[in-house]
Amino acid sequence: MAGKPREPFLIGWREWAGLPELCDVPVKAKIDTGARTSAIHAWNINRFEKDGAPWVSFELHPVQKDNRTRIACTAPIHDVREVRSSDGATQTRIVIRTRLKLGGRSWPIELTLARRDQMGFRMLIGRTALKRRVLIDPAKSFLCGRADRN
Repeated sequence: MAGKPREPFLIGWREWAGLPELCDVPVKAKIDTGARTSAIHAWNINRFEKDGAPWVSFELHPVQKDNRTRIACTAPIHDVREVRSSDGATQTRIVIRTRLKLGGRSWPIELTLARRDQMGFRMLIGRTALKRRVLIDPAKSFLCGRADRN
């Protein structure tokens, strides 16, 4: 018998997000229900093959306005999709699956790799990652706690 689903919890319009399978540095993320897919700022994105399967290597730059902090990551490629960016342009993006940690809870999400140099946040968490898990108070920020406690 499956366990009872957890009640959704309250988050703000921006939160410190953890990506424990990729890095140990919290990322300031914008909660964006207008976006279907979540995205992370990634550089040096390179596809390769490992044991006959498609993988990707990339660098995360998790700290806003700091390009010196770089975290090398690798992950299996889950998908490659056309994604419409905030300026209306369509981009082909690599999609990986990883765990998102918010407010002491964590769950798997799909995350696209994209250059977000001009964006105000290094990470955007879209509605698919949030569905049935959270309630959002658009007047509040950082309801899940400070970066050092995520």
